[in-house]
Amino acid sequence: MKAPAKAADEQRLVEAAQKDPARFGDLYELNFERVYAFFACRVRHREEAQDLTSEVFHRALANLPRFEWRGVPFSAWLMKIAANALADRWQRAARERGNPAPPAAEEAQLDKFEERAQLYGLVRALPRDQRRVIQARFAEQKSIREIAGELKKSEGSVKQLQFRALEKLRAQMSETDG
Repeated sequence: MKAPAKAADEQRLVEAAQKDPARFGDLYELNFERVYAFFACRVRHREEAQDLTSEVFHRALANLPRFEWRGVPFSAWLMKIAANALADRWQRAARERGNPAPPAAEEAQLDKFEERAQLYGLVRALPRDQRRVIQARFAEQKSIREIAGELKKSEGSVKQLQFRALEKLRAQMSETDG
């Protein structure tokens, strides 16, 4: 199944899975690679990444009835579960070694990852032209002039699209933080 085009599509998938847990497979298919990749670059063994990925989806399915749609992508919720599962694993391993907690740097890295997942979802929800400008400007590091040429718009128009998109993202980020 291909990724939903809009947050509304993802929301419908979540609601369908909440009504019928057998529909959770669609959400699993959409998010498996992202969750697995999260663990694959943080643990030493493939089997451990597979176990943790399985644990995340098991927890997500078990807690799906309590999931509330707040405009943040479902994947951000999954990544929060993943971060918690990894922190639990680290704490368990640290206790076994006699260390009280995982390194603070690792926890900070998890926080950054969650923030990026949230931001990615918010960018995906922007209107098409604003999303394209933000992606080209910040992900592809193109100049305003290059973007204007690609979109066949004036540089002023591209600057306005960028300004509106950034204002919208700031507002949404502060809403979810508050």
